[in-house]
Amino acid sequence: MSSTALPIAETFVSLQGEGKLTGVPSWFVRVAGCNLRCGWCDTPYASWEAAGEQREIAGLVEEGRASGVAHAVVTGGEPMMFEEVGALTQGLRGAGLHVTIETAGTVFREVACDLMSISPKLANSMPAEGDTRDPLGVWRARHEKRRLDVGVLQRLLEGSPDRQLKFVVCKQADLTEIEGVLGQLSGWQPGDVQLMPEGTVVPKPELVSWVVEACVERGWRYCHRLHVELFGNRLGT
Repeated sequence: MSSTALPIAETFVSLQGEGKLTGVPSWFVRVAGCNLRCGWCDTPYASWEAAGEQREIAGLVEEGRASGVAHAVVTGGEPMMFEEVGALTQGLRGAGLHVTIETAGTVFREVACDLMSISPKLANSMPAEGDTRDPLGVWRARHEKRRLDVGVLQRLLEGSPDRQLKFVVCKQADLTEIEGVLGQLSGWQPGDVQLMPEGTVVPKPELVSWVVEACVERGWRYCHRLHVELFGNRLGT
């Protein structure tokens, strides 16, 4: 791979669908490649079957500059896997763009970032036994070993004045696991924590209700998936 290029699954302009900047027009650059394999991954074309073309960083920066929006979102896959993401973020920042990085928080790298969006993976992210994409269970074991690194999470929090911790939740028992993770971290505020119902469709009311209740009780935030509501689960949104 060229030291000035990254494997890119897609780039597009849309509205930010998740987190603190929900609704903000943004230019997205999705890196192809991931060190995890979430069972419910909504971008398998950047992880399970990562596909993309090598794109020069200079060209990506120019595309971001020419996008007509003020915010850039570097996502994946897992962009922090790649050393070259540092040059990309520096270039985007130099072009005057606000830079959000979307990461699972398992890899630390020095980057230029205005909002560090960290999504620690809970046990609910494990590929199911018998997943046809992982018939021998190789990725299931690898995912469990890699999915949570408290040391990396702490470094990302300490190096990012503006950050958010987004947890994908499937069941109420996930709350105990989240509290366990947060108990190992310092420096975060309740307003940094976001709960996002799992799924690639608008969540059912019965799932939303207990997530909302948990957020109200703890001072956390509910994380909507605006892009799913507006466009469905498809590329380029």
